[in-house]
Amino acid sequence: MGKGRGDEVSRTLDILLASILLVVSAPFLLIAMLLIRIEGGGSAIYRQTRVGLNGHEFEMLKLRTMKPGSDPVGIGTAVQLDDPRVTGVGRWLRRTSLDEVPNLVNVLRGEMAVVGPRPTIPAQVADYTDHQKRRHEVLPGITGWAQVQGRAGIPWEDRIELDIEYVDRRSTALDLKILIKTVWLTLTGRGLAPD
Repeated sequence: MGKGRGDEVSRTLDILLASILLVVSAPFLLIAMLLIRIEGGGSAIYRQTRVGLNGHEFEMLKLRTMKPGSDPVGIGTAVQLDDPRVTGVGRWLRRTSLDEVPNLVNVLRGEMAVVGPRPTIPAQVADYTDHQKRRHEVLPGITGWAQVQGRAGIPWEDRIELDIEYVDRRSTALDLKILIKTVWLTLTGRGLAPD
């Protein structure tokens, strides 16, 4: 696979996979959105500015997992296991990584890929070295090499190095390996490294 937006084959596969997953997950999304609204009110969709390919910013979509009004507190603040800002439904969505399903819309928009480094917030990117900025040489992904290596126990600097390793090693075989491991981690309830 090539890097960035120029890889037409990769982009076509991303669109096909994202479309299928959106159709399959539509009933779940509707139920999850209803439960989010019932539990805490407010919008079921959470929007946050993230940094993507070549450092360009975009609005990433997720299912809301925190209580309304928690966003200003949560920007750049790590979410702990028993964080009081996280709702009951949100805790389950985070544990299974299903809060990321709306990222599929970002894939269809061309802002993300299915596999790639997880996009981060501008405040974090502002502190990147030139070497660390290399993680922006490819589209950010819903799941990635760093996410399937472990949960929050991975130091942030090591996660960035894993992302750069992915940029250098990117291939169809590696993407397939990441997708298979993502499915396994999700089905076993272990979840993925959070962002």
